[in-house]
Amino acid sequence: MSEVFPTPDHNHERCAADVIAHAVTVCADRSQRLTPMRRKVLEVLAASHKPLGAYEIIDAAASSGPRPAPITIYRALDFLMENGLVHRIESRNAFLACAHSHDNGAAVAFLICEVCGDVGEAPGHDIGAILSAAAGSAGFKPKMSVVEITGTCAHCGQQRAAQT
Repeated sequence: MSEVFPTPDHNHERCAADVIAHAVTVCADRSQRLTPMRRKVLEVLAASHKPLGAYEIIDAAASSGPRPAPITIYRALDFLMENGLVHRIESRNAFLACAHSHDNGAAVAFLICEVCGDVGEAPGHDIGAILSAAAGSAGFKPKMSVVEITGTCAHCGQQRAAQT
């Protein structure tokens, strides 16, 4: 998922493969295990640019095997979030795969299209610096700042413009 926002014609197989390759590298570097269930959850999330809820992940995982218990999925999601491989989109109570490395205190800006539901990840360095400074002045040391921006992606905007 190297684009800021996915375009309809991007190579999704490649970006999904990038997510898994990134996870393998991160886990190896941190001496962590990417167990089959953790990998399956990540593969389900990487198959879409739309954030998925835990029960959507369970349904997708069950399509290729036995239905996993919710606690199993939540444990896998906890591991993946702790290692920066998955983000939680708070406004949607859903999860999104990530193929980027984030420094401590980094800011992440999610661009959430209200039309198609896709989510892009934009660099948030400038806003991160402002938020870190504000937090620091309060004696608070942020781990990560997340900003969710809703609106219309370029593709959906172009489709709407073409319809008028």
